[in-house]
Amino acid sequence: MKKIIYLFTLCALVLSAEAQVNPAISSWLQNTTETGTYYVSGNTTAIDNGILYNCQKVEYSAEFVYVTATGIPAYPTGPFNDGNPSQATNQNGIYKIPLNPIKNEGTLDATTGGNIGLFINGVALFDYRDGVAWNPNTNAPCGGPGNPPCPGGPKAVNDWNRDAIPAERAGFDCSKAHPAMGNYHHHQNPSAFKLDKDVVSDICNLYDADGLYAIDENKHSPLIGFAYDGFPIYGAYGYKNADGTGGITRIKSGYSLRDITKRTTHADGSTVSNGPDVNATYFLGYFREDYEFLTQPDEDYLDEHNGRFCITPEYPEGTYAYFATVDENWNSTYPYVVGPTFYGEATNRKVTSVTEQTTVYSGPTSSVSEEYFNNVNLSIFPNPSSDLLAIQVNELVDKNMKVELLDIAGKLIGTKVINSGSTISYFDTQTLYEGVYLVKLSTDKYSTTRKVMIIKD
Repeated sequence: MKKIIYLFTLCALVLSAEAQVNPAISSWLQNTTETGTYYVSGNTTAIDNGILYNCQKVEYSAEFVYVTATGIPAYPTGPFNDGNPSQATNQNGIYKIPLNPIKNEGTLDATTGGNIGLFINGVALFDYRDGVAWNPNTNAPCGGPGNPPCPGGPKAVNDWNRDAIPAERAGFDCSKAHPAMGNYHHHQNPSAFKLDKDVVSDICNLYDADGLYAIDENKHSPLIGFAYDGFPIYGAYGYKNADGTGGITRIKSGYSLRDITKRTTHADGSTVSNGPDVNATYFLGYFREDYEFLTQPDEDYLDEHNGRFCITPEYPEGTYAYFATVDENWNSTYPYVVGPTFYGEATNRKVTSVTEQTTVYSGPTSSVSEEYFNNVNLSIFPNPSSDLLAIQVNELVDKNMKVELLDIAGKLIGTKVINSGSTISYFDTQTLYEGVYLVKLSTDKYSTTRKVMIIKD
């Protein structure tokens, strides 16, 4: 009897320890065997890039978690149809994220060009900017590819800074990202264009509608990354009230476009060098300074950093958290994820080595729950299908999932995998007979099955 009690107590301690792992340690998607893929314009067959995707190592000390990652996602990258000559390349990154982030009580740290955070698949987060600004001396754009340098150089403070999301949309791939000299990054919510309610880009018409996760308006969005101040980043939906009550709702940006036709002042009334008049080319929203922050009484609106202190599934006691904001059509809304200043104390988190003793985190021992499979938001389309069948999990996939296609008698037709950090897989159904088939989604323990119809024209 003593042995049984001892074993029970030991198991309880192990489970308790696992449950208490800091989400900044346990949330990263790890992979050490599979490589990523990319598209080139005009070729709808993804090409293996030979680079491991997601994160390769997670280790931690008392104060920091160190994440080793290539910067390559599990979903295909490219093509970038604005003439960008880059492809996503291995960033060989080690990122040092604080485990106990604190509010900045002093001068706020502004977001900067380049990395300001890291998604859980090791892909970089950038802020709103793309390096292009307005030169009042020439009354023309400066900085960035194809433009002359801005006065004072790339680190100069400019009065009117271009917003990358509308300005560079033509160069984003289906997952809403692109590379800067090989550094593949998202400025915004990392979900595919085609999964939005109002689709503002046609890039997904030829290439996979894939991304880190898909929005589910009925569930609290997953934890998708960490900003460089150490605070977590969530997707677009959360609890309406900060205390975890009020149901699930879209979490909203507190910023809105100013009512201006002339660009002569900033939102705080300060006089600055003139920018271009608002017109079809330099439309309202073309520059970051076209926005103003307005405090809202409702708790589902965010603060000036695009975050709030609230309860989340990973932080039942509450945490400050950023949200990847979208509008009612799920199109990204300024300031997109973080900014224009951090809530906490931020610094460059990329380091060259780990210089303290750490513990390697290999991942949770528990598998996906039965409850998850009972409630998984699964899309199978087109249904009926004639030549191609797509299976998409409309949320975050944090463990590889096997997808099987079976005939109605249970005979296996084919097997695919939806890799962690991606959302979609396909079956070629051109050679199948008409009739009812089954799609089975499973991990090591649980599964769910859906019926599909194959028809021939």
